[in-house]
Amino acid sequence: MASRQTESTLNIALQNRTSSSNVFAYITGRAIDNNNALFLLQADGRTPYYPTSPGQTLSPLAVDCAIPLGAPGSSVTVTVPHLAGARLWFVRDGRLTFYLNPGPALVEPSVTNPSDPNIGLDWTFCEFTFNSAQLYANISYVDFVAALPIALTLTNTAGESRHVAGLPADGLDRICAALRDQHNRDPGVGWDRLIVTRNGGGNLRALSPNTARVQDPALFNGYYQPYVDEVWNKYTNTTLTVNTQASWGDVQARVVSGQLDFGGSIGTYSKPAAADIFSCSTGPFTPSGNAARDAVSARLAAAFNRSTLHKNPVQPNNEVPESYYQHQITNHYARILHEVNIDHRGYAFPYDDVGPSSGGDQSGSVFDPNPQLWTVTVGGGQAGSAEAPQGPRRFERSSRRRSWLAKLRKYLQRL
Repeated sequence: MASRQTESTLNIALQNRTSSSNVFAYITGRAIDNNNALFLLQADGRTPYYPTSPGQTLSPLAVDCAIPLGAPGSSVTVTVPHLAGARLWFVRDGRLTFYLNPGPALVEPSVTNPSDPNIGLDWTFCEFTFNSAQLYANISYVDFVAALPIALTLTNTAGESRHVAGLPADGLDRICAALRDQHNRDPGVGWDRLIVTRNGGGNLRALSPNTARVQDPALFNGYYQPYVDEVWNKYTNTTLTVNTQASWGDVQARVVSGQLDFGGSIGTYSKPAAADIFSCSTGPFTPSGNAARDAVSARLAAAFNRSTLHKNPVQPNNEVPESYYQHQITNHYARILHEVNIDHRGYAFPYDDVGPSSGGDQSGSVFDPNPQLWTVTVGGGQAGSAEAPQGPRRFERSSRRRSWLAKLRKYLQRL
């Protein structure tokens, strides 16, 4: 039987499955039981660090927060309190630089700021929230995919495990090869421009289309227009049904006067551009504060990224993963990531957790109300067995996406 509340702390086993003895972890977040204070874990893996507001921007941390993982094959167990909006960072053959701004506000590593001291390092992260209700964690590729694969296993107090396999050790190279192949198929689009190489050669990371547009806002302009036109043509004479998977149930729309019209409080949608589809948060998909409309927006954005909206008029409950990304105009970054991941799961765009109510999870998440040990492996090795199926979700998709969007806005403001 599930407990009413989680324990006040969580043990995390960090496993080094790289070929390097110079791997470090960092943990950041907001301490729920300490007035949501900014939290970092110190290098000993036990002591919390609550920074005070500095007198100037870009101030260094006052303590060492780089947790050494030891030699290849080593495992280090750390302990954290309840945290919201948390990230577990890894870096190989170097150390990450975090700064503090007045507030205090944490300035995180960036993959789009050329002057960031971390820009040339091999680093990555996964995301998690640990509160009184559950531990929820996922492997995120929403911003980029790195050369450091992450795998997750969550074991609960009953000894049951949930697992996300992540990428193989050569996952980034396979992804970059597939992006170059897609460039050869669509030479004018720019899929190869998502690839970031190291000084001296070799793949360092691959940016998501949305992140790559931070540096080049013209990238992918007009790419989705023919597909959007195809969708609009279909629903001029066909009814689109969207299951909100919430109290609003099914809502229906048709294209009227150039707008996809749901009527009532949900209203209309104009044609989205590629930037709107990749970000899931601009143009017609801009968060409105209307929960019913935002639920529809999430499901439309997911269907556009997967390019299933033109053929499936019942979203998302008639969806199957085998039908995703089959149109020639689609989010090929997301397609490739799912193909290369060992179990085909992981967040590739902001609403990659949208799926049919009957199942078919794509998001690469683990969650449980009674966590005992969360094991995180970096480097491509397995973190545990994949025998346990994923059960019903115990979180609200739209609230978690709003949290992600808030992080994104702060991130862009720092550039």
